[in-house]
Amino acid sequence: MKLIVGVSGATGIVYAIRLLEVLKQAQVEVHLVLSDWAVYNLACETDKSLEELQGLACVTYGNKELDAAIASGSFLTDGMMIVPCSMKSLAAIAHGYSDSLIVRAADVMLKEKRKLVLVPRETPLSRIHLTNMLLADQAGAIIMPPMPAFYHRPQTIEDIINHTVARILDHFGLASGLTKRWGQ
Repeated sequence: MKLIVGVSGATGIVYAIRLLEVLKQAQVEVHLVLSDWAVYNLACETDKSLEELQGLACVTYGNKELDAAIASGSFLTDGMMIVPCSMKSLAAIAHGYSDSLIVRAADVMLKEKRKLVLVPRETPLSRIHLTNMLLADQAGAIIMPPMPAFYHRPQTIEDIINHTVARILDHFGLASGLTKRWGQ
């Protein structure tokens, strides 16, 4: 399996880190793109270095590398997820404004009818945010805000993060075993 992971500048980079750890363990070929603000949030929100994060991917790209392989529909992948997805990236995706590699790769997923999971991280949501989510959904994206569930009785922040990551991976047919499922 070959997946693209975009990490934009919204808070919540811990979701991306855990996702990348699980994908590496599952031996998925990951192509990683980080926005400048994602790198900033990595330093603000975690003790991980940029090198550690990039080491979880097979290939990394700069967000300005619009000539990268993942910017083309001829580069075959099984899909993409943007975790977390900032409102700026969401707006650009919803309106086809491909001025960065994250947004261009997402645009490719939509035009090629490949899976695109967006994990928007903002609250409260304005009408503009909601409209952009609707437009992205209508274009074919899956909108998955990281809203915690409690039926699995989380005990730690990691349990909450794992639940969201497991739900993201479900959309790509990857069973992670990270969380208890409803009714189990």
